[in-house]
Amino acid sequence: MTYIIIALRIISAMALLLILTLKTGRRKIGELPVYDFLSIIVLGSVIGADIADTKLPHLPTLYSVVLIVGLQYLVSCILINNKKIAKKITFGPTVVIKNGQFLKDNMERLKYSTENVRMALREKDIFDLNEVEYAIVEGSGNISILKKSRYLPLTPSDMNANPQEKSLFAPLIIDGIVHEDNLKALNHDRNWLTAQLKKSGISSASEVFYAECDKSGNMYVSKKIPAQKADSDPAL
Repeated sequence: MTYIIIALRIISAMALLLILTLKTGRRKIGELPVYDFLSIIVLGSVIGADIADTKLPHLPTLYSVVLIVGLQYLVSCILINNKKIAKKITFGPTVVIKNGQFLKDNMERLKYSTENVRMALREKDIFDLNEVEYAIVEGSGNISILKKSRYLPLTPSDMNANPQEKSLFAPLIIDGIVHEDNLKALNHDRNWLTAQLKKSGISSASEVFYAECDKSGNMYVSKKIPAQKADSDPAL
């Protein structure tokens, strides 16, 4: 009878976790923010104690699972909508190499040594630091690399022109909200942004889900797409 109770507890707990996970979104384990990672640890402890000790009442455990996942979902919503809070309680992207030079202060803040960065570069098949223009440690702990122009693979567009120095893209619009600080950092204003959006047939920033731009004026714009329209894509 004990084994049947354990089996039922495992099935009910896992089924509940599956439903809640599908409702709150999917992400790779390596990409989980700090709070999500802590939530997983606590969930494992709660469910583990419930399975190991059949004398514990089962319904309070299921209630705890719902509460923990609910809090995790609430925090995720806050982090998406409030960048100031997000910067305080998450590890945002941090530049550790800029213009080919190590940024010592940022590395010390992340507790990264030069060897940590070099190891991450080697994992990206980069063995010569002279090739690196930018290196950014993402919130997940992964490192993103932008090579210097002369070390980038040759493309057809490069055949008739000298490659220009690359620059990082900065988000200008996220979910309809314009990021004025990034706009100013690129020496642009609202009028310029409005003009660029009109070129893409967009009349208002509220129609944009995500837009980014680099110092050369190259833009990427993604409009808001209704859920049913996205789900109907035959490529999915």
